Amino acid sequence: MRNHLRMISLLVALSIFIFGCAPKEEMPRLIALEDFFKNPEKTAFSLSPDGEHLAFKKPWKKRLNVHVQKIGEEEAVRITGATERDIARYFWANNNRIAYVQDTAGDANFRLYAVNIDGSDLKELTPFEKVSVDLIDRLENDDEHMLIQMNKRDAGVFDVYRISINTGEMEMIAQNPGNIISWLTDHDGNLRIAGTTDGLNTSVLYRDSEKDDFQILITPNFMDTLDPLFFTFDNKNLYVASNIGRDKTAIYEYDIKKKETIQLLFEHPEVDVARLMKSDKRKKITGVTFIVDKRHSHFFDEEREQLQKNLEERLPGYEVVITNSSEDERKVLVRTSSDRSLGAYYYFNLDTNEFMKLADVSPWLNEEELAEMKPITYTSRDGLTIHGYLTLPKGLKPKNLPVVMNPHGGPWARDVWGFNPTVQFLANRGYAVIQVNFRTSTGYGRKFVEAGFKQWGLAIQDDITDGVHWLIEQGIADSKRVGIYGGSFGGYATLAGVAFTPDLYACGVDYVGISNLFTHIKAFPPYWDPIRAMYYEAVGDPEKDKELYEKISPLFHVDKIKVPMFVAQGANDPFVNKAESDQIVEALKKRGIEVEYMVKDNEGHGFRNEENRFDFYRAMERFLGKHLGGRVEEKIQE
Repeated sequence: MRNHLRMISLLVALSIFIFGCAPKEEMPRLIALEDFFKNPEKTAFSLSPDGEHLAFKKPWKKRLNVHVQKIGEEEAVRITGATERDIARYFWANNNRIAYVQDTAGDANFRLYAVNIDGSDLKELTPFEKVSVDLIDRLENDDEHMLIQMNKRDAGVFDVYRISINTGEMEMIAQNPGNIISWLTDHDGNLRIAGTTDGLNTSVLYRDSEKDDFQILITPNFMDTLDPLFFTFDNKNLYVASNIGRDKTAIYEYDIKKKETIQLLFEHPEVDVARLMKSDKRKKITGVTFIVDKRHSHFFDEEREQLQKNLEERLPGYEVVITNSSEDERKVLVRTSSDRSLGAYYYFNLDTNEFMKLADVSPWLNEEELAEMKPITYTSRDGLTIHGYLTLPKGLKPKNLPVVMNPHGGPWARDVWGFNPTVQFLANRGYAVIQVNFRTSTGYGRKFVEAGFKQWGLAIQDDITDGVHWLIEQGIADSKRVGIYGGSFGGYATLAGVAFTPDLYACGVDYVGISNLFTHIKAFPPYWDPIRAMYYEAVGDPEKDKELYEKISPLFHVDKIKVPMFVAQGANDPFVNKAESDQIVEALKKRGIEVEYMVKDNEGHGFRNEENRFDFYRAMERFLGKHLGGRVEEKIQE
């Protein structure tokens, strides 16, 4: 055997000598750009309350529209006819009627509609200009009404209305005094909890019934949180997620009368835990979910735990999540996913053991051709442990690769392990992609969030920079071929990266990003006013911290930017105004910096229409190919 292995080694060496090189690395085929970014074949499945029908979103005339299908039948009925924009969200109003919300050209002013499951009796329930609506409670015990919140009376605050799903007639059941930012009902659909802010500190309000006035239950200090999740099943106490007296958020039962937590249900030493699972039918809490490197669960209920094991045995190799169930909880919808797959939806009848696949979300993608996303950690320059994810292009050795740093938005958010079409697209083009949960990202405790206060462009940016240096030190990154791309706060981090570390990046892609903190805060939509002071505490006050704003706003440091830029913006963005992109593009052009600018007139904070996504990513593909050397699809689709 040893002689045989030695002979193979000699033959390999001889082939290298004769042909002048080792066998070539080989990447998978270049996958069509559209395959990553087109609308899914079917998605957002949901069961009717009685479990007799399925609703889902499916493309029609390039837009995701709602369809309904009776379980056991082949034909589905399209019940919406959106042609300008995908249906944003929908929900069952009762067994025979579906409600949905839709905005116009990305303006985030969502109107409420309802339609029967056969497509008849379509009704616009909130036909109001510059007003946004969201659902509070479907009201399971009331087939005629639902509870919504709407800023019709005052653009800056959301009042609560009980609205007829058939006629649109409505009654205000709670007027917002100006400081309420959230509402919660009990298990009978009664509005009994409100969350308020004075701009900095938050309070939880409570009332015994809708006839009573709200009273303050608790007012934690700033950065202390007590977030009501739902009532106990007797409607007397609350289950809450809280970090009061601790760093990591944990799950408790909270005694309303005593105004204190009385039982710790679950905590984790490394991460926040804020999601609690329940069975309304059996009136039990069943488990918690949390994210460490990947999604994890802990169960309190044996029946729910056995169901999870059953599903994972049927669907090995994927994350498996129950997304929806009938009211009797005997019929469930299941979604699978992974880092290399958008997965599929399944239907499971617990009584009959019927288990059937409903749809692959993106059947045109072959996960064997896609890249693995691996959790990583590194140490920041001041000693913090930074978590993130690294995706290496399949088929290439992890050495001297072109790299795209992809900071997330928020910044009070986090990246997670799972399928990311942008990341997979870039990896398929030959780029290593690094995503980092820099300080102030959520999920790692209060101290980690606070470490990012007033650190935009400073320590937060250092964490991002340190991630790039870590990749270079590992030998993975070619230091001359590193780009940075991000959206929203990630767009800000992109501009900050090319301005404050001008020699680190070869190019940057800013997608709906902030360039000037002064103008950004002035353009806040009215309903952000209650959190303005909180923003000042976390980011800085434009008057008290004027020097800080000038120091961390990339626009004021445009003289340091020297690499090519690609900037993309939605004209109707209510959160990051178009002026943010206009300013930086004009300043770059004045300095003679190469800059490509894409504006979509029918988009808001991010591009939702698939043809706009195609245009953006096609332009980005060419831009990165030119400046970082990745693969570019030769055929340009019309």
